[in-house]
Amino acid sequence: MGMQLGIMKEESTLKYRNEIKYICSEQELRLIEQQIQSICKRDSHAGSQGIYEVRSVYFDDYNDSCYLENKNGVNSREKFRIRIYNGDMSRVRLECKQKQNGKNHKFSAALTGEQCMSILQGNFALPEEAPPLLGKFYLQYHTKMLRPKVIVQYERTPFIYETGNVRITFDRYVSGSKNILDFGQKKLDVRPVMQTGLHVLEVKYDEFLPDFIRETLQIQNLQQTAFSKYCMCRKFC
Repeated sequence: MGMQLGIMKEESTLKYRNEIKYICSEQELRLIEQQIQSICKRDSHAGSQGIYEVRSVYFDDYNDSCYLENKNGVNSREKFRIRIYNGDMSRVRLECKQKQNGKNHKFSAALTGEQCMSILQGNFALPEEAPPLLGKFYLQYHTKMLRPKVIVQYERTPFIYETGNVRITFDRYVSGSKNILDFGQKKLDVRPVMQTGLHVLEVKYDEFLPDFIRETLQIQNLQQTAFSKYCMCRKFC
């Protein structure tokens, strides 16, 4: 009960962020990068090349509720995933992404590599000192039969603009895999799910989007989309 109250209290004070997505060609991404790189700084976590690999395993229940709610554009929804970067199993995050009225909030909790693999293998046991998010996941794991459905992988180039807490990411080579137990491998056999030469641009911000960023997107005549990497990988993998 105490853990559930902690979750409810945390969720009642959430600050949701705006998130807009576009499907772009490589040429469009390069033009946008040229226009923003003198003002936006590169994410320090991206390394010397400004790029890192994102790999996530997504969970869904026995009714495929997350998949269907996303496809149908349900206003209030959430989904769980486990995420690593550059294949590094020493830094694993359990995440719950909530969407409400077109805005998003992400909860996150650390996992060990051993905990991650035990979840994927179906041997999930809740630690005594578990964070609230892990407790919530554990509850849904058993009551809703949450199970790993697909791995989503892509190459991310991130930029940051501190005013407005803006984060702009270029996500290239979106691909997926159903080989769930290979999640922790350095190299994963994946299948591309987008047309060759097309990538995803995501813009996340708090209260407002600076004019120069908005104008850059308008100059390129980009059309906003409700694109979901999870749904694409479920569909084609």
